[in-house]
Amino acid sequence: MKVIGFCGLPGSGKSTALEAIKDLGVIITMGNVIRDEAKKRNLAFNDNNLGKIAKDLRMKEGDEIIAEKSIEMIKKQKCTTIFVDGIRSIPEIKLFRREWKFPLIAIETNEKLRYERILDRSRSDDGTKEMINVRDRREKEFGLEEVIEIADYTIYNNTTIDDLKERTKECVLNIIKNY
Repeated sequence: MKVIGFCGLPGSGKSTALEAIKDLGVIITMGNVIRDEAKKRNLAFNDNNLGKIAKDLRMKEGDEIIAEKSIEMIKKQKCTTIFVDGIRSIPEIKLFRREWKFPLIAIETNEKLRYERILDRSRSDDGTKEMINVRDRREKEFGLEEVIEIADYTIYNNTTIDDLKERTKECVLNIIKNY
């Protein structure tokens, strides 16, 4: 099984990048672990609730808990190529790399464009610019900046959607070929 990770700050374009390669494998979104927990707790999907759950799970069950639950989902897949969306910490990377080679792709976007995209997409967990800043700080506290820095590949997403998709597919096909 080939397992490839994706990371990036909220609004960087991870979902769009993954859309370009969905025909190449299965996408496991680590954020779904948090959303599933919100369902169990009967909480609305907003940034405040999801952020509290993410912190709570990590505090009670360790920094790797979301990766552990994602690995359980991956191992149930029949597909030979899996893409993991939402790596946020070095302990998560270490856990994935105990199981697989796990190359990591960072999607990066300049700050101004990232804010514009977040505000334009109007997801229930995005909110206002101040809420975006709170979310960014939380993601960085988990270790996301360090994760982005050590990524094996970086795709800069400061142009068009089509360009991002094309460069993502090219990068991933190269990784799969040389895995």
